[in-house]
Amino acid sequence: MELRHLATMAAVVDDGSFGRAAARLGYTQSTVSQQVAALEKAVGGAVFDRPGGPRPVTLTPLGQVVLAHGRELLARAGAMAAALERFRAGEGRLDIGTFQSLSTTLLPRLVVALRAEFPGCDIRLFEEEADPPRIDAVDLTFFDGRVAGDVSHRKLLDDPYALVARRGDFPAGPVALADLHRAPMVAWPPECDQPRVEEAFARAGVRPRLVFRTTSNEAVLSMVRAGIGSAVLPRLVLGGLDDALSVHPLRPAFPPREIYLLWPAGRTLSPLAARAVALSVEIAGSLSGEIADMATI
Repeated sequence: MELRHLATMAAVVDDGSFGRAAARLGYTQSTVSQQVAALEKAVGGAVFDRPGGPRPVTLTPLGQVVLAHGRELLARAGAMAAALERFRAGEGRLDIGTFQSLSTTLLPRLVVALRAEFPGCDIRLFEEEADPPRIDAVDLTFFDGRVAGDVSHRKLLDDPYALVARRGDFPAGPVALADLHRAPMVAWPPECDQPRVEEAFARAGVRPRLVFRTTSNEAVLSMVRAGIGSAVLPRLVLGGLDDALSVHPLRPAFPPREIYLLWPAGRTLSPLAARAVALSVEIAGSLSGEIADMATI
């Protein structure tokens, strides 16, 4: 049994005769007869009673069963064809794993660009601080580092660290790491990228006094505003600060945080996901320029 045979049967029922069905489908009448005969051979019996003359053909009891299920199969096949067409046009669903600082910088620009090109796309963001991230759970994952295993990596940008403090707590300009020894400091919990920050302090022989930890970037900045302590954060976290806070380069500088786009190695990306990768590279280039400008302020 083939879908084209079911489509021909449905056309005969809808139009009432083999001739009218042939005209609508663009077939000859003999082709319609051949396809109906092939269908009857496949199902093991006649699907039409053929009275002859001007009277319309009618379904046999077997034909009624075949048509009921046949229309369902044709509808599902049509839905699949439409879904495939939308997929090829980039209007499918894209699940993206992300984290706080990218959710407020790169991701808004990416979503706007994707929706401008593919208005019907369905983009879903999943923010998680797991280390390592669950690469297989989404289509693409933004992460601040490389991940072991069968993972494709596309480096997007370097995100340097800086000191953020309440204005007036430090003179303008760079701050020496030695000046932070035993100084009160607010920080992220010891997961994801935070251990690298604390290792950099330890290598320099500097031990800040960690007085508060929180996973929220905004909470860290609020604690700094309140005078709880200063914080060392990536530049992407520090865009658009108010006048209550000041940003200082560190001397010597910490190694920058590296931002990657990840997906399972060997996975064939959908057109929408492939375009998201290309756009992410473009947007990251713009962000790198903005970060460089921030460092000169």
